[in-house]
Amino acid sequence: MKAIGFTQHLPISDPHSLEDLTLPQPVPTGHDLLVNVHAVSVNPVDTGTRGGGRRQLAQPKIIGWDAVGTVTAVGDAVTLFHPGDRVYYAGSYKRSGSDAEYQLVDERIVGHAPTKLTDAQAAAMPLTSLTAWEALFEKLHIPLNNKAANARHTLLIINGSGGVGSVATQLAHWAGLQVIATASRPESQQWVRAHGADQVLNHRQPLPAQLHAAGYKDVDYILNLSHLDEHWSEIAEMIRPDGWIAAITENRQGIDLQRLTKKRATFAWEWMFSKSWYGYDLASQGEILDRAAAMLDAGTLQNTLTKTLSPLNAANLRQAHALVESGHMTGKVVVTGPWAN
Repeated sequence: MKAIGFTQHLPISDPHSLEDLTLPQPVPTGHDLLVNVHAVSVNPVDTGTRGGGRRQLAQPKIIGWDAVGTVTAVGDAVTLFHPGDRVYYAGSYKRSGSDAEYQLVDERIVGHAPTKLTDAQAAAMPLTSLTAWEALFEKLHIPLNNKAANARHTLLIINGSGGVGSVATQLAHWAGLQVIATASRPESQQWVRAHGADQVLNHRQPLPAQLHAAGYKDVDYILNLSHLDEHWSEIAEMIRPDGWIAAITENRQGIDLQRLTKKRATFAWEWMFSKSWYGYDLASQGEILDRAAAMLDAGTLQNTLTKTLSPLNAANLRQAHALVESGHMTGKVVVTGPWAN
């Protein structure tokens, strides 16, 4: 089968940073689906994993944690899907990724792909939808079905125009919250407003002063999606007593939880891969993806695709990585089939 991978951790400008490969096609067992991948999306986890090491790898590494495709074969324990089903998923950090013509993925962390979205549109959604959903409703414990109560509460999303922020803003707005999102450029500020933000702050300027100027003393919830080290002091200042904070792993040093002591605030990490890494509550991710697919098909949730490249080959995937690494990407970039070397 065709695949795209690397054996050295190199800058994306190096043509060997991602290379076209030919590898044996895997065989499904147990709960595995064998998926013929039609399109993949690139996330910061891809660029960090590709460029984050120093050693030479003995075998090519295949990454990629967003895909849409068709089930072609199933393991003997599979009950949720059949060959021919169109699926979408983020997959597991422990296993070979989606930058391959065929991929094995546990059925329990897979969703039925939205029927009204193209392959490119669907591939943009799994990782960010799972991360946003888990952060809001599992880690911040925002009620799912109480819009009247949620309307009295405020959520601040730091980096609302990125992949996760674009989904979290929509989900929070759908849940009934007052949503404040940060964005720095005019086009990204327009983007977050279009996706449900009631107020927009600039995260390149001090946030507490902007929050107060917008008429808020503090906020009930904070979801941090970028540069936690830089924003931690501001977060501790802006959260209300007994408030809730969640963050993805965007820090390079330890955070000082003592800053939350007097406010009795709660802090939680969100890592979308935790369930597949430790093998617990796997089916919840398939359920979230199915629910997100229904919302996407209904138009309640908008897909966040902004850039499509084709065909699926190393050159286009390198271009997609470069766009994500630039720091100027709003929404998501997807590389779609056919597969070509």
